[in-house]
Amino acid sequence: MPYLGAHESVSGGLHTAFARIEAVGGECLQIFTRNQRQWRHKPLVDEEIDLFRRERDRHPAMMVVSHGSYLINLAAGNPATRNKSIDALVAELRRCHVLGLPYLILHPGSHGGDGVDEGIARVAAALDEAINRAEADTMVLIENTAGQGTGLGRRFEELAMIREQAATAASIGVCFDTCHVFAAGYDIRGEQSYNRTMAEFDRIVGCEHLRFFHLNDSKKELGSRVDRHEHIGHGALGLEGFGPLLNDPRFASHAMAIETPKGEDLHEDRENLARLHGLLHP
Repeated sequence: MPYLGAHESVSGGLHTAFARIEAVGGECLQIFTRNQRQWRHKPLVDEEIDLFRRERDRHPAMMVVSHGSYLINLAAGNPATRNKSIDALVAELRRCHVLGLPYLILHPGSHGGDGVDEGIARVAAALDEAINRAEADTMVLIENTAGQGTGLGRRFEELAMIREQAATAASIGVCFDTCHVFAAGYDIRGEQSYNRTMAEFDRIVGCEHLRFFHLNDSKKELGSRVDRHEHIGHGALGLEGFGPLLNDPRFASHAMAIETPKGEDLHEDRENLARLHGLLHP
């Protein structure tokens, strides 16, 4: 069965996320290793690293991954923004390496009106530069997107093109977000729709490159191209949008994290994870 978990806050220190994921009964964990809305960040200190590693050692079977900063835009046409984005990605990859995290999840970015082909060429070149400079063991997972505005990653073809054009493709995988794929126009509700969408993904990108999943319902309808996460079973995807994926034998050992709204007591995470567990076949 897949390992179900959640994105949790690191308020109070990176190591505190483990107590939060324990409290909701999660089996995998996603975090930010730095403030995702600021370019500047404090370097990790030895005490921080030691505390995190100690907690990590207490959860040897748990997949722990990082989500990259929302500021990073490898597709940017502005040289200053692009260079800051590459530098930020290098720094995040090195942080993940020090913490022992296998994956860093990243949005491909926005071409800003210059066109998909130009944007993808920039992303591939920037990934090559960042991965080579970082010299880290961490793999970058490009996340599929809803396709708002001039954002890249809505079509499966765009994800494939990024890997095809990158010389570092062996260090680049894919994170699959259910809300985003639905908002992008791919239906995954029910067995037939799910199988049709995943067959297309496998043909264009390859399911072997899928390393991590985000399980989110969608506040908006199919093809809306609007990224708005909803609680599991409470949105336009509904429970039928999750059952086929959760029971797909190809992903039986994959980690899948929710990124749904929550309050401080985390009861929403417990409820969402319980709904997902209820969809798993014995």
